[in-house]
Amino acid sequence: MLKIKSYVKAESLQQAYELNQKKTAVILGGMVWLKMGNRRVSTAIDLSELDLCGIQEDPEEFVIGCMTPLHDLEVHPGLLHYTGGAIKECLRHIVGVQFRNCATVGGSIWGRYGFSDVLTLFLAMDTWVELYKGGRIPLSEFASMEKDRDILLRLIIRKKKTKICYLSQRNTKTDFPVLTCCASKAGENVRTVIGARPGKAMVLQDPEGILKGLCAMDPEKRKDAIHSYSAWTAQNVPVESNMRGSEEYRTHLVQVLTRRAWTDIGGTVNENGFLA
Repeated sequence: MLKIKSYVKAESLQQAYELNQKKTAVILGGMVWLKMGNRRVSTAIDLSELDLCGIQEDPEEFVIGCMTPLHDLEVHPGLLHYTGGAIKECLRHIVGVQFRNCATVGGSIWGRYGFSDVLTLFLAMDTWVELYKGGRIPLSEFASMEKDRDILLRLIIRKKKTKICYLSQRNTKTDFPVLTCCASKAGENVRTVIGARPGKAMVLQDPEGILKGLCAMDPEKRKDAIHSYSAWTAQNVPVESNMRGSEEYRTHLVQVLTRRAWTDIGGTVNENGFLA
C-alpha cells in the first residue's frame, strides 16, 4: 500500500527541487505505477501547475514536457509522421487508452524500467533529456546514470532524416513485453535498441559496418547483410530469464526482431513481393 503523509502542489521548480531532496519525498507523475508500490512517502510533489505538459514542434526539434500523457504522443501528427508510425506501434500495447491518458512521459523515462517500450523507442532517436540542475544530456547517458534527486523536465528529439521501425514480442496483449526492439537509420548512422532483456534497453550500432550502404545493395546482398547483422546483435546483447521468457528464447527473439526491423527499414522483399 502507498501511504502519503503530505501532498504539495509545487508553485515553482525550485520549490519542487528543494522538497525532493528528502529521500522519502517523491515526484508524482501519472501515479499509475507509483500507487502499486508498497512504500511510505513523506512528501508527494505535484508538478501539474508548472507548465510541463505539452508537445512543441519546430523545424529543428520536438520538445515534450515531462507531464505529457503517453496518449498525446501517439496521436500527435508531427511525431506520427516523423517516426513513420513507430511511436503509435510502441505505445498501443501499453494497457489501454485510459491508462495512457494517465501515464506520463516523465514517469516512463525517469524510471528507466527494463520493460519500458517508451525508453526503447526514444533511445533509437537523437533524444536528449533536460534536467532542472543537470541541464541537457543525451538520453543514452541519462539511462545509464544512477537515480538522483534531480527533476526531469523535458524530452528533446533532434530532428534528422530518419527511418524507424519498432517491434515487440508479448505473450498476451497489454502484458509487459518479453523483448522490445527498435531500429533506426539516419544516413549511415545505424542504431538498434533492445529492451526488456529483462534489463533496461541497450543501444547497439554497427561497429563492423555490416549494414553500410544497406539501401543501395542488391536484394540478395541486402538480405545477407541483415541476417549477418542480426546474428551479430544476438551475440552481443546480454539477456536473462524471468517469468515471461527464458534466456534462450530471448536470444532467439533478439535475432528475429532485429532481422525483421532491418528488413523493414532496408525494404528487402521476397519472390512474392512481400517483406522477407
